[in-house]
Amino acid sequence: MKPSKLLLFLFLLLVSACGKEEDYIPSVPVSFRASLSDPRLSSLTNGGGVVVLLGYGVSGLIICRRPDNNAYVAFDRCSTVNPSKKCALVPDNSGYLATDPCSGGKFSLLDGTAMRAPASRPLKQYQVYTDNFTITVSN
Repeated sequence: MKPSKLLLFLFLLLVSACGKEEDYIPSVPVSFRASLSDPRLSSLTNGGGVVVLLGYGVSGLIICRRPDNNAYVAFDRCSTVNPSKKCALVPDNSGYLATDPCSGGKFSLLDGTAMRAPASRPLKQYQVYTDNFTITVSN
């Protein structure tokens, strides 16, 4: 291979390797545990709904009780649209959608999917465990 072709090949290889880095929500330890009778969780245990908890994850936690099977799901409140801004999602009155007030993106709180642009990536989801009296959210 001629030196000029080799240099061109190396240059193209270098340029292709320098793609834009994805902007993801950082991994932080999450460990929330509470009794299901905890007053903070009353909207979950009284017929479903959504709870916002500050001080966990990147921008807080959103815990939702799914109406189809009464299972709990938990997401980081940080929007996946420009997560470096740490814009905290705001649940709507239905309890099943949340809006990013910085971008206008919307997300489903049933499964975390992006519902309206500019949102394109799902919410960061955490594991939820329940027993008869306790709920635990962790990663």
